[in-house]
Amino acid sequence: MRDETDIPGLMAELGARAKAAAAELAFADPAAKTRALEAAADAVAAREAEILAANEQDMAFGRDKGLSLAMLDRLKLDPGRIAGIAAGLRAVAAQPDPVGAVMAAWDMPSGLNIRRVRTPLGVVGVIYESRPNVTADAGALCLKAGNAVILRGGSESFHSSGALHGCLVAGLRTAGLPEDAILRVPTRDRAAVSAMLGMTEFIDVIVPRGGKGLVGLVQREARVPVFAHLEGIVHVYIDKAADAQKALDVVLNAKTRRTGICGAAECLLVHRDVAGTLGADLVAALVAAGVRVHADEALARLPGTVPATDDDWGREYLDMDIAAKVVDDIDAAIAHVRAHGSGHTDAILTEDDAAAARFFARLDSAILMRNASTQFADGGEFGMGAEIGIATGKLHARGPVGAEQLTSFKYLVEGAGTVRV
Repeated sequence: MRDETDIPGLMAELGARAKAAAAELAFADPAAKTRALEAAADAVAAREAEILAANEQDMAFGRDKGLSLAMLDRLKLDPGRIAGIAAGLRAVAAQPDPVGAVMAAWDMPSGLNIRRVRTPLGVVGVIYESRPNVTADAGALCLKAGNAVILRGGSESFHSSGALHGCLVAGLRTAGLPEDAILRVPTRDRAAVSAMLGMTEFIDVIVPRGGKGLVGLVQREARVPVFAHLEGIVHVYIDKAADAQKALDVVLNAKTRRTGICGAAECLLVHRDVAGTLGADLVAALVAAGVRVHADEALARLPGTVPATDDDWGREYLDMDIAAKVVDDIDAAIAHVRAHGSGHTDAILTEDDAAAARFFARLDSAILMRNASTQFADGGEFGMGAEIGIATGKLHARGPVGAEQLTSFKYLVEGAGTVRV
């Protein structure tokens, strides 16, 4: 019986098993991967009671640990969310298989035909915190892209993630694919995270999904390449040409729909020309919805606000809080986002096409939006079925990381006895 207190031995075993599975997945029949994901979705639906019971154990653990209401919301599963997990698995199953897709093809004067085709990355390590649905999303996307995956969920979601992992393994078994294609670290011991970060012989890329502390740790200590998913310091800028009703609808949704997700708005910027009218209405609506508005001097006179401090600019609350600031114009808003943003998602509310174009051209966040809630910063809402995270770096993958982004490529070169002169 495996000794789960021997973390180096445990992780080496998981790494070797994942690498062996990845070698098989690289040429697996796309239909088999589809069957595995559909069967996993069936298992999620059939095991709803089991998953809910496991989640209640995690919720009790989280309450005892003193998690905030927003963090408990991230952790909580209910029948609707479980149905959403199953639907996400089916959506990924229905997507085109990216492996082997021809990205480009051309002929050379030498007589060579060259194709650049998508190929799996190999073994993906995913380190995440409280959201148990990441177990299903990450497992599904890695499988679709032909990768094996080692999942290391947070201690808060330990039981929920275990139940969902069991559904994924059941799907692999049904489809006749290697069950080691989706592995889960079966311990809460944090030493497992440190071990993963140094497993260069087994893991091809690490995807951290969580707060600034987790991502910072991974970026500092990883010897394995990392797809960075930094904190979501999300700004919404209200331009002087914003439509009042659109602004009210979008801002309230962006902040309050789910405060604990990375696409939740954390800072409201208001053009000075509309600060006393639309800006005041927005602050009043947020306060009425129970949001603590950390306002700058220009807005702090409004009822229900609290004075902002320097720490409120560039802060990810993940709670019913938002910073609010008046800016002189769109360029001042852009400068503020550049200074305090995280490159995740930022939005402009405006009916002025030129203002929107300026905002889009001069900011380089992974996702930029116009007249839409930042809560859409999610791979499922981008047509990817699900996403393993929002990559805020600029190399290989950026924005929602779906199955296609979890591939690399190789060149296939064909000749006809062709020799180089």
